[in-house]
Amino acid sequence: MKRQIPNILTCVNLAIGCVGIFYTLTGKSPEAFYFVIAAGVFDFLDGFTARVLNVQSEIGKQLDSLSDLVSFGLLPTFFMLQWMQESSELYWIAIIIAVFSALRLAIFNTDESQSDSFKGLPTPANAIMLTSLAFVPFELYEYTLISICVFSAILLVSPMRLIALKFKSGKWKDNEARWVLILGIVSLFGVFQWTFIPFIIPFYIVVSIISFVAVKPA
Repeated sequence: MKRQIPNILTCVNLAIGCVGIFYTLTGKSPEAFYFVIAAGVFDFLDGFTARVLNVQSEIGKQLDSLSDLVSFGLLPTFFMLQWMQESSELYWIAIIIAVFSALRLAIFNTDESQSDSFKGLPTPANAIMLTSLAFVPFELYEYTLISICVFSAILLVSPMRLIALKFKSGKWKDNEARWVLILGIVSLFGVFQWTFIPFIIPFYIVVSIISFVAVKPA
C-alpha cells in the first residue's frame, strides 16, 4: 500500500485537472488558476512522498507526466481557447500550448541534467503564468494573446536554465537563489496582493536569469 501513496496523489492531480477543464469549458475561466494551483500542490506532494518513502518507480514517473499533461498542458490550453475565441479567428493557435507541453515533459523525462535545475519553463509554472492572466487589471487584445501563446510555447522548450525549488537543506548557503525567489514572491505579494499574481512567473524567470547568467562563480 505504501508504494501506491504517491500514485494516488498523482491521480488526484489528474482528477483536479479534469474538473478544471470542465469549469473552463463552462465559461468560469478565473477558476482555472485555482485548479492549476491545487493540481500543483498534489504534483509536489506525489514527488515529495515518493522520495520520503523511497518508492520511486517507472510507472509513477510515467503517470506523473500524463497527469501533468492534463493539469498543466490541456487545462491552460482550453483556458486560452475559451478566452481567445471571443476576440480572434486565430484562437486555435492556443493548441500549441498542449503540443509544446507534451514536448517539454518528454524532454524532461529523458534529460538527466535537470535534477538540480530546469531547462525550459516547467509545465506547472507555464500553466500558472497563462491562467493567472485572468487577474490582469487591463484588457489583453487579440495579438497580445497570440503572442503570449507563442512565447509560452517557446519558453517550454527553450534551453534557458531556471531555478528548481529542490532544497538539499534549509541553509542559505547553496540555496541563495531559491530563498531570494521565495522571499521575493512573498514580499511582493504582500505589497501588491492579487495584482502581483500574473507577475509571479515573470519574476521567477528574471531571478533565474540573474542566478544562472549574471552571477558568475568566483
